Amino acid sequence: MELLFVVLIGFCIGLGLRYLMPGRDTYGSVLMASISAAVAAMVWVGLTWLGWKFDGGWIWVASLGVGGVVALVTTMFVPRSRRAHDDQLMHTLSRA
Repeated sequence: MELLFVVLIGFCIGLGLRYLMPGRDTYGSVLMASISAAVAAMVWVGLTWLGWKFDGGWIWVASLGVGGVVALVTTMFVPRSRRAHDDQLMHTLSRA
């Protein structure tokens, strides 16, 4: 049950990042939310396999924090990469 909450909270964190960070016109509406939710779930499962208790506070902080940080880093790199690829494609298509 806690894994469901981690996924939902991670999704909301990623969704909030979408509207806080610039460049949201270069990627889909739920991409960052999905990345944050998936990473938070993977970290949660990994930490429970390592023996962390699901009712402890640190597993929540670690799972949601890593999910949010990965989504934040992704929001910084995806727009730049997308614009560079779009410019390169436009240059290639305009030559033809």
